[in-house]
Amino acid sequence: MYAIGVAVNRINVTLDDEHAARLAHLAERLHVQEGTVARSLLSQALEDVDPDARHIADLLDRIPGARERIAAGLADLDAGRVIPLDEL
Repeated sequence: MYAIGVAVNRINVTLDDEHAARLAHLAERLHVQEGTVARSLLSQALEDVDPDARHIADLLDRIPGARERIAAGLADLDAGRVIPLDEL
């Protein structure tokens, strides 16, 4: 089936073992593909996200390791271990 005039964006999501198993179990119980369940769950979660900046900051704070990755990126920047965007 083709959708005319509809842009389709593809993203890849990596789940830890526990969440991957939960998704597989849910898909099995629903008799659908895992990707179908994942797409539905992600779409619903995006609909439910409050666009208020305070809530977005809270959401970002819950990403495991986010603060450490930010600190590492800033350290790379300070040490000159970066490539300017206009050189890519």
